[in-house]
Amino acid sequence: MSSSTPIWFITGCSTGFGRELAKLVLEQGKRAVITARRLGDVVDIVEGYDDTALALELDVTNDAQIAAAVAAASDRFGGIDVLVNNAGYGYQSTIEEGEDRAIRAQFDVNVFGLFALTRAVLPIMRSARRGHIINITSVAGLVGFPASGYYAASKHAVEGWSDSLAAEVQPMGIDVTCVEPGPFRTDWAGRSLQQTPSRIEDYAETAGKRLASTREVSGSQAGDPIRAGRAMIAITEEKEPPRHLVLGKWGYDAVTDRLKHRAAEIEANRERSLSADYPTN
Repeated sequence: MSSSTPIWFITGCSTGFGRELAKLVLEQGKRAVITARRLGDVVDIVEGYDDTALALELDVTNDAQIAAAVAAASDRFGGIDVLVNNAGYGYQSTIEEGEDRAIRAQFDVNVFGLFALTRAVLPIMRSARRGHIINITSVAGLVGFPASGYYAASKHAVEGWSDSLAAEVQPMGIDVTCVEPGPFRTDWAGRSLQQTPSRIEDYAETAGKRLASTREVSGSQAGDPIRAGRAMIAITEEKEPPRHLVLGKWGYDAVTDRLKHRAAEIEANRERSLSADYPTN
């Protein structure tokens, strides 16, 4: 095995995107650190890959585990070439009925845990003058939907942060990509989803409907996590990987429609926008 074989570090590999991506990466002969909150959920993935895989327990909200996992990856493989920040989950509620504890817990995983792990990996990539950071956000990182306000807020936070990260690290040879999936057949809308039911009638036709429909479609979404994994691997092999990768037709249509509408709205108010500056003469 060549020492140039890429070294991947993937979080949230017990189910969904993380699990399928981890399997694909190893099948393709790459080296990988496969992590999950419970080690027992991923040991099967690394079976038969003694020389190229390392399974680790990692809760991204635990600073000590982050430090230990990054050190173990460096000790075993000598570095990290691709970091995939996949760990995260969905929380749904109306904005008004959102529960503070649930909101903060989601941000701890989706946002602050992702931030902390990336900070821990950056010195390795910066020293090597190469790397690729892939942040799994969501279509909800670009478009807000009823009942998903707090989830969207967590993903919008990662999107904006990734813009700044890219501006800082690309001169050092480190790429940053946000992957924005639409509906996929993962556990996001099933076992992993947390909801606060709405009891306010005024929201029945907006957030209420979406709270009910989200679980109903679980398992029948159009998106295929294996095909998504292949797309993610492909961008790491490109000389100039995309800053954004929207996955699935539903997501592509939703994002492009929203961006076109937003651009048109901003342009329609161009004169009002420009009038806010001090006069130039």
